Amino acid sequence: MAFPAKKFITSSFFGFALLVALVAFLLKFNSSQKLFTVEELALYNGTDDSLPILLGILGSVFDVTKGKSHYGAGGGYSHFAGRDASRAFVSGNFTGLTSGYDAKYKHKKEVLKTDEGDGLTDSLRGLSSTEVHSVVGWRDFYFRSYKFVGRLVGRYYDSQGNPTKYLKGAEAKAARGAQLMEKQKEMEAKQPSCNSRWSQDDGGEVWCDNGFPRLVQRPLEIALTGKMSKRCACYNEDQLGQPGLEVYSGCDYLAKRCRV
Repeated sequence: MAFPAKKFITSSFFGFALLVALVAFLLKFNSSQKLFTVEELALYNGTDDSLPILLGILGSVFDVTKGKSHYGAGGGYSHFAGRDASRAFVSGNFTGLTSGYDAKYKHKKEVLKTDEGDGLTDSLRGLSSTEVHSVVGWRDFYFRSYKFVGRLVGRYYDSQGNPTKYLKGAEAKAARGAQLMEKQKEMEAKQPSCNSRWSQDDGGEVWCDNGFPRLVQRPLEIALTGKMSKRCACYNEDQLGQPGLEVYSGCDYLAKRCRV
């Protein structure tokens, strides 16, 4: 009768040892995910060859050292190094650096601060849902392509490394953008787009293999981008009386090709 008890004790010990090993692994994993301040992240801007090059986006920090030719000093993407410039991933505005620390010269430098405006800032204020969706897409790209090393304390993560309302809001807005994009795609699939081409010598041309080219408003564009826009779609002759269809300037009513 003693054998089962011995077997139970051995099994319990093995389970406890496995649990301890798992906890140790998780602690080690979490410890590698550092919490950075803005000043600390600025040290890793690629100007000090002894340090890795780090980049932040939506508060997530990545080691981009393997892309040094792009993110290092003088590289085409060097303006992203050592900071979270989430907005610039979609705005293309790389002006206005925030206050930081120049590791090369070992001193602080005060420059234009753009916390809430355009430029190299982590603020997404005023961006459309599709633009925020694009920023989230860039963050996902870095998760796939580079090593995640920690989080930046500030707008998107608190001092304990927990997501803030700003991160949750950005992710929710991005999800809405994805839904609207899919809905617009489905709507536009029902009315085929025109063929088009452009050359510097001949200019632009649109045409339909079946039907007639018309300019039409994209109904969801306001919600998607905050702006109205039009696209060229092909309509059958019996559809041309629909409201909102615009004939290209200088193009005949039943022309299948139009210069633009």
